[in-house]
Parts: sequence; structure tokens; C-alpha cells
Amino acid sequence: MPLLRLFGPARVAAGTARCEVAGGSVDAVLADAVARFGPAFADVVAASRVWVNGEPVQPGHELTPVDEVAVLPPVSGG
Repeated sequence: MPLLRLFGPARVAAGTARCEVAGGSVDAVLADAVARFGPAFADVVAASRVWVNGEPVQPGHELTPVDEVAVLPPVSGG
């Protein structure tokens, strides 16, 4: 199963920094994670970028069982 890594607000909303999530595409992995972690997590994902193995990807990107999917929320600061 792909590994899902969560940062910042995504980590807080999920209550974990990483987990294995079922899915053969980025869309499927995120849908499984939203079902697991709920609406607050869904809100964060909607505003986030998703990378696979350190590279930005589109939502339909196909995955292998050894891929690492990262949810990167927008960074703010000043």
C-alpha cells in the first residue's frame, strides 16, 4: 500500500504524520484518507498540493504499492 505523509495542518487534522492508505491512484488514496480522517482533513486536502516520491503530480496519477504520497498544505508566515 502507498504511504501517505502529512505535514502541517494536514497532520493536525488527521492526528498522524504518516499512514498506509489503500488506492491505485492519488485520487483513491486521498478519498480513502478523507473517509478515514473526516471533513476537517478534507478541507485541508482541498487547499493542498500533492506530491508523489518528491515530485508534484495531478490527482489521477497512478501509484505503485511502494510510492510515497505527500500532502503539502499552503505555507503561511510573515
